Amino acid sequence: MTAKRNILVTGGLGFIGSHTVLCLNEAGYNPIIIDNLHNSKIEVLDALEELLGYRPVFVQGDVNDDALINGLFVTHRPEAVIHFAAHKAVGESVDNPLMYYQNNVVGLITLLAAMKAQDCSKMVFSSSCTVYGEPETVPVKESTPTRPAASPYGATKQMAEVILKDNNWCEVQCLRYFNPVGAHPTAKIGELPLGVPNNLIPYLTQTVAGIREKLTVYGGDYHTADGTCIRDYIHVMDLAEAHVAAIDRLFTSQRIQKVLEGDPSTDSFEVFNIGTGVGYSVLEVINAFEKATGERVNYSVGNRRAGDVVAVWADTEKVNQVLGWSAKRDLATMMKDAWNWQKNC
Repeated sequence: MTAKRNILVTGGLGFIGSHTVLCLNEAGYNPIIIDNLHNSKIEVLDALEELLGYRPVFVQGDVNDDALINGLFVTHRPEAVIHFAAHKAVGESVDNPLMYYQNNVVGLITLLAAMKAQDCSKMVFSSSCTVYGEPETVPVKESTPTRPAASPYGATKQMAEVILKDNNWCEVQCLRYFNPVGAHPTAKIGELPLGVPNNLIPYLTQTVAGIREKLTVYGGDYHTADGTCIRDYIHVMDLAEAHVAAIDRLFTSQRIQKVLEGDPSTDSFEVFNIGTGVGYSVLEVINAFEKATGERVNYSVGNRRAGDVVAVWADTEKVNQVLGWSAKRDLATMMKDAWNWQKNC
């Protein structure tokens, strides 16, 4: 029997990371988790154990700790890394940019240095549609020029992509994803931010659950059909499956041979948009939630929030063709799963 490939998953107890751990296991890989529990809970590890049927390897630590990261590579010899460990809230990044540059940029450099020292040259990188800034046209393609970032968070993702492109010894599948929502269909894991949520859906579900008094819609005077911002929402399970497709591509023998032969048509840094290809306004999402769950959302429209772009959604043709991946779950499913997870918290 062929041994399973070890895959290091940084931020593996977080929202996207935990769902990806499940999908990696299902696809025949062995996930090795590191997480500093900055925006996650150790109880997620218990839920993963219940869903997997075994307790995955977990190390509590930070990607900025070079001794710890090097030790992980020596002990577990991962053949690839999926790098999720980054702060991700636009508003928080505006308030505390230094924290974002330290964790999202310096942490990546520390991780890359360890990978190079330990001869690991494959990574799936968690990027974001924020690298496009305020796009001139939508939907955005991978070839759409990146524009000045609208927030320090977006700037850290742009910087990270430049760093990864420059370090062409490392094969990178860079996934620019849009707005992950939903939860595992068992409602055993999902999005549970510590403190006040920065993202729409957890704030919405916590409002309906009575934890928050009211949901504020940031801005009702944008140049959109109903005046609210438009985003491409994707189910977290679809997103997790995209990461597995990207890992599979890194281990495709034909691709590896082309890289070894220096085939100029095979780039060491590949970018894919991960979304549904459909944009929904904030009010459309609220209406979809109410229709899917039968629950009423208490909300009001407030002022615009710093760092928010007006509208962005994905052109997914490249990822559909190259990775053979496409989103399967619709907005109603996203809303139902998010609400079932909230009720189970």
